[in-house]
Amino acid sequence: MKVFLYPNLGKKNCAEYTEQACEVLRSSGIEFSVSEKYMEVFSYVKDMRYGSTEECMKDADVIIAIGGDGTILKCAGRASKLKKPILGINCGRLGFMASLEHTQLHLLRTLKEGNYSISKRMMLEAFTKDNEAICTALNDVVVSRADDCKIADFEVLKDGQLVSSLRANGVIFSTATGATAYSMSAGGPIIEPEMECIEFTQICPHSLFARSMIFSAGSNVTVKCHTADNAHVHLNVDGNIVYKLSDGDEVNIRRAAESLDIIDICGGSFFSSVNSKLMRPLKDTEG
Repeated sequence: MKVFLYPNLGKKNCAEYTEQACEVLRSSGIEFSVSEKYMEVFSYVKDMRYGSTEECMKDADVIIAIGGDGTILKCAGRASKLKKPILGINCGRLGFMASLEHTQLHLLRTLKEGNYSISKRMMLEAFTKDNEAICTALNDVVVSRADDCKIADFEVLKDGQLVSSLRANGVIFSTATGATAYSMSAGGPIIEPEMECIEFTQICPHSLFARSMIFSAGSNVTVKCHTADNAHVHLNVDGNIVYKLSDGDEVNIRRAAESLDIIDICGGSFFSSVNSKLMRPLKDTEG
């Protein structure tokens, strides 16, 4: 079995946790590699292999992302195209997509035994009218006002039918995986991550009656943007600005052809994370 390590060395102690993960993998008879750009960082790690990210990903059976949900997002696109499952190890605070905390690295030995389940995650595809920007998202596609725009008007259409006309700072279209990210912060519901749907949530709407909506996975969603002269909105995909939109521009959003497989070693990792990281413990609410 071969594993490609994808660490986020900007996270505190990530290099240390990566070394510890290598020790468990080696003792389990699992081969491991990392990008050649980290050759000096991990030169002391025994049996570490190096190569280009693309080559190592193609050769690996599993990709281990060490950092947080953002680290998983960074490699999700390539992993989904290569049909490689990702195992996330959380070094941060939230980590809803991560199967393991950094204190559970000993459980990596179960990879070779195949003692884990796969959580299949739907992804989204966003593209502009002239296909000038085409991107896939694991979490969400967001259309939001730029710094030169005080507020914008949006029309949201599903399969060509008008769903909503609204004035707001922006609109979020998330997968079930992304429901615990920006969408939840904007008032959207938590959705079981294996569900196949498109969630629509408004950002700071100028309305007393704003509610999230859930569209079926096969929906074709169009967002039409209306701004003042010389003002713009941004197309954000998984937190990255990928395109600047002007008055009258459109963004189309639909289910992507690719999906992402996320490894769950412990079982029920998502609900454990929700309970421990979002809900107050029952004992704290008593009395």
